[in-house]
Amino acid sequence: MKQGKYKLNNKNRYLSLVAGITISFLCSCGNHSTEPGTETGATDSTQTYPVFKVVSETATLKTDYPASLQGEQNIEIRPNIDGYIEKIYVDEGAVVKKGQLLFRISAPQYLQDVNNATAAISSAQADVSTAEMQVKKTKPLVEKQIISNYELESAEYTLQARQAALVQARANLANAKTNLGYTKITSPVDGVVGTIPFRLGSLVTSTTTMPLTTVSNINKVYAYFSLNEKQLLDFSRQYQGSTLDAKLSHMPPVTLTLADGSEYPEKGRVETIAGLINSQTGSASFRATFPNPVGLLRSGASATLEIPVTIENAIVIPQRSTYELQGKTFVYLVNNNKVINTEIEVMKIAAGQYFVVTSGLKAGDTVVYESTSALQDSTVIKPDVQPEDKVYNGLK
Repeated sequence: MKQGKYKLNNKNRYLSLVAGITISFLCSCGNHSTEPGTETGATDSTQTYPVFKVVSETATLKTDYPASLQGEQNIEIRPNIDGYIEKIYVDEGAVVKKGQLLFRISAPQYLQDVNNATAAISSAQADVSTAEMQVKKTKPLVEKQIISNYELESAEYTLQARQAALVQARANLANAKTNLGYTKITSPVDGVVGTIPFRLGSLVTSTTTMPLTTVSNINKVYAYFSLNEKQLLDFSRQYQGSTLDAKLSHMPPVTLTLADGSEYPEKGRVETIAGLINSQTGSASFRATFPNPVGLLRSGASATLEIPVTIENAIVIPQRSTYELQGKTFVYLVNNNKVINTEIEVMKIAAGQYFVVTSGLKAGDTVVYESTSALQDSTVIKPDVQPEDKVYNGLK
């Protein structure tokens, strides 16, 4: 009986095994029968990505150049005589007018020279008067032949010598007064006073290396910047005109960015280009002029000059839509909901937060709005088309 029970148990196990295999097979068949439904579920789980349509826009490229600022006039104030600084009438940074008194130099010898010259004129005038009297006295005697004509000629020569001495004395007085005038130093132009390295009592001479100060006329300010040879050739080809002046006249107004990053409110114009290329730096010097009505710009300051270049019908995309790989620029192009890694070429100069595409894209292409490393080539996505005004808002 025990043996029969054992056989029965084995038979039950066999039947259970067969039933399990059958159920597994049926389940497998059931999975195959629901495969289309499973594909629909995969489509529903496809990730959505913002995309946009590439359009052609008018783009403005801005090239930055470091610039140094100089006033329209920067005049060094130097003494013409030797002496001690007796009085300083202005302070550093003061705004002065033409003819305004800046310094007074103590030089008593020049006042003494004026006094001596004045006295010399009085003496010379007395000598001239005496010589004139002698001529008047001698002339009637010669006419009456009381004395010879030689006496009259001698008196006339003496008068001429005394008159020449008077002219010389007057010239000495004028020279002495000029030197005395040098003791008062005035501003030659309207402008702003620079640093004053000397103080009261300092000895200054006409050969002193350092000026007393500098007065800068900053009603207009010049911004000097340089272009290398390649940039200079690009400039020559870019702007119309058969002459350099004609090309400069076609340049748009330029913008100045100050040291704190703020934009200077007044626009400037590029007016001159140096005739020679500096052999040491390989660059040519340009000068742009900016009005300075409130005196915000000062000589010696630094700034960044921006030259805009407008390109019509340019293929423009946001920089955020690109990524770089091994020095090349790529975008995720979308075709039939599939992502295609596409290499593009862009201009080196950016239009703000946008790139100008020179090859690889055309108007109407669909591109993923924000580049991400999660995307792979041939990945299927759900495109979410972004409105044009959102994508290109920075160019409007």
